[in-house]
Amino acid sequence: MTSATQRSAIEPSSGIGSQILEWVTTTDHKRIGILYMLTAFLFFLIAGVFALLMRLQLAQPDGTVLSNATYNAVFTMHGTTMIFLVVMPLSVGLGNYLIPLMIGARDMVFPKLNMLGYWLLLFGGLFLYSSFFFGGAPDKGWFSYAPLTDIQYSPGSGMTFWALAILMLGISSTLSSINFIVTVAQLRVPGMTLPRIPLFVWMIVVMSFLAVFAFPSLGTAALLLLFDRVIGTHFFNVDQGGSAVLWQHLFWF
Repeated sequence: MTSATQRSAIEPSSGIGSQILEWVTTTDHKRIGILYMLTAFLFFLIAGVFALLMRLQLAQPDGTVLSNATYNAVFTMHGTTMIFLVVMPLSVGLGNYLIPLMIGARDMVFPKLNMLGYWLLLFGGLFLYSSFFFGGAPDKGWFSYAPLTDIQYSPGSGMTFWALAILMLGISSTLSSINFIVTVAQLRVPGMTLPRIPLFVWMIVVMSFLAVFAFPSLGTAALLLLFDRVIGTHFFNVDQGGSAVLWQHLFWF
């Protein structure tokens, strides 16, 4: 075997396909952080277009840019996107990229869990936006108060897509939060006591603790909404003994 053949057998392929595969299958905290931030920026652009459409509609009385139903859908998707697909993944991306560097760790404590959290976020966002092509987008506001989300008042599939997407995004945020907490607790460089932890790291840890308690409640609310719409339960249907206030308690927990 010649030296050139030996080098080609040892050196990894540098083609575009192999580079894409490396990014798709990566567990490196820097790359995952970049993916989070790029995804957040992409959804930010989409949400910005929605905001512009709403402004154009409200720029003059009786605007004709959007119909009533389309405006409700754009309003709902803008709010949901900004909160769950921009603010959250942007902070998670910054934390992924910076926290291991700031505490002297080689990577996050659960690299594969880190990767799973990102792909749940991406597919949750894509699933939410696919509702435009399958029966219409959700149109009851990003808060989706009951009983407006009941199948009686929202017969399309938009709110079903919304609930399942929120469930996926909530699981993603919970996994990322657990990863942050355990990473800071277990992988700090020797000598970095709690008072010496950088302020940015403390901010991510506090945010993660809040998310660990908040998102399971939100995920439970989304799951109960799915049961109401798909199985026929009545958790939020007041006429059948449910409670519309229950959604508000779970959503704003």
